[in-house]
Amino acid sequence: MTGYSSEDVARLAQSLLDRSLPKAEWTHAAHLVATLRLVRTRDENLEGELPGVIRAYNEAVGGVNDDAGGYHETITQAYLAAIRAFAAALPADMDDGEAAQHLLSTPLGDRAWPLAFWSRERLFSVAARRGWVDPDLAPLAHMPPEHVR
Repeated sequence: MTGYSSEDVARLAQSLLDRSLPKAEWTHAAHLVATLRLVRTRDENLEGELPGVIRAYNEAVGGVNDDAGGYHETITQAYLAAIRAFAAALPADMDDGEAAQHLLSTPLGDRAWPLAFWSRERLFSVAARRGWVDPDLAPLAHMPPEHVR
């Protein structure tokens, strides 16, 4: 899917939550768009809630969450903080479809975005997959709240 309507965005987030999204549709763009929708509609405790949502989804589609694949804490929390800051800067009346297209056109839309902040070795370490690991190349403009020092 290249363009997203507001209905597409809502459906994508809901199908992540209810684990009905086909695995082939769980792309980088889908991760971002679903997270944007969740930030815009239920951003109370996403740092705590989103890991379980993603882990449950991965398992529901036959994936695993282990030291080599599946859920990745550092990447998830970095994107969540950046998407939260992105969403806060949007006009209140911007619909979800337009917001999604705008998000995907930013550097966050590039899967390599985290590698501007973390070395490949550090980012893809077991420690970074299991828990938060601070960036080693450049500071993030938007750190996850529990990691701000």
